Parts: sequence; C-alpha cells; structure tokens
Amino acid sequence: MELFPIWKPKVDLAIEMTIHADAFLTKFLLYFLLVSDYFSCGFASNASGKEKTLAMIKPDGLSGNYTDRIKNLISDSGFTICKERIIQLDEESVMSFYAEHSSRSFFGSLVKYMTSGPVLLMILEKENAVADWRALIGPTDASKAKVTHPHSIRALCGLDSEKNCVHGSDSPQSAQREISFFFEEKISGRIVPKHDEL
Repeated sequence: MELFPIWKPKVDLAIEMTIHADAFLTKFLLYFLLVSDYFSCGFASNASGKEKTLAMIKPDGLSGNYTDRIKNLISDSGFTICKERIIQLDEESVMSFYAEHSSRSFFGSLVKYMTSGPVLLMILEKENAVADWRALIGPTDASKAKVTHPHSIRALCGLDSEKNCVHGSDSPQSAQREISFFFEEKISGRIVPKHDEL
C-alpha cells in the first residue's frame, strides 16, 4: 500500500509528460497535414500563380482501362489532382454541358456516347494548368493526334474527334464554369457559356 498516493517519482512524471506531448504533437501534425492538403488545392493556391482546370476521362477511357496510365501522365506532368469523382452522366447533363453543339449533326451521337458509361472527373492544378492539360491531351481529333502528337493522351487512347478519350477545358473561364458544373450545386435553367471543346 502506498503511503503517499499523490506523490509520483520525477521519472514517472517525465514519462507521462512525454506521452502527453507526443499525443499533442501527433494531433498537431495530423491537423497540419489536413490544412496543408486543403490549401494545396484551395483558395490560397491562386495567390501562388497556380490555376485549376477540369479533366474528364470519358466512357471509352474508363472502359478501356486507361485510367491509371492517364493519371500517371498527369502526375508525371506536375499536376495535382485536387478532387476526383466517377459519375454516370444522364442525357440532361450532357445536353447542358455540350449545349453549344446542340445544332450540330453529331450532337445526338455525342449525347449517346457520353451517356454510354461512367466518366471520371478531376480538378487538376498547377501553373498554366489549362494550357498544359490541353497540350498533354493533344488535338481534339484523336486520329490526327496519333500523327501530329503521338505522345498525347488522345493518341494513346482516342479513336476520332468524338470518341477522343478525354476532355479538357479550353480556357480559364471554361475551366471555372466546368468545375462548378460538376463539383458544386447546379442551378437549373442556368445559361451555359460557350466553349468549343468536345
């Protein structure tokens, strides 16, 4: 039986303080990592000159098992993937997203193609993200990309100008609209600004 239960040897106190300090340090580091991860793709990144763009792996890219290869190319090219999600697009979403092409003869087949399977949506970030992503994916027509840009993503996995495996925003304004379209609440009936990318 202890005579002085309140008194603890200095060694025990030192161990207990070390345990509490370790627990505090662990929590602090976890919090720091979470916050730094948020800021790496959050609003603070815009102050550092980085920009964001929307990247989409279309149904043929996912079904053809090109996802890992495309993500490796993204990473090797210095992009950060801030967010990603796989979704199945419905006709209404595709028609709204590609509204500027609605009068073209290929619009019906475009809608059918884009609803034929799930797509992978990603927000990419780096300096000059829009231009660099467009350069990495290559020309819209994948058959031309195979000749003129043989190392591009569309040359790797695209077939033609419609089934070209990936999508990329064509301007910073389009990128902002497209990111908002897929990653924030949609406002029904909103006017969709034009972009010329398929």
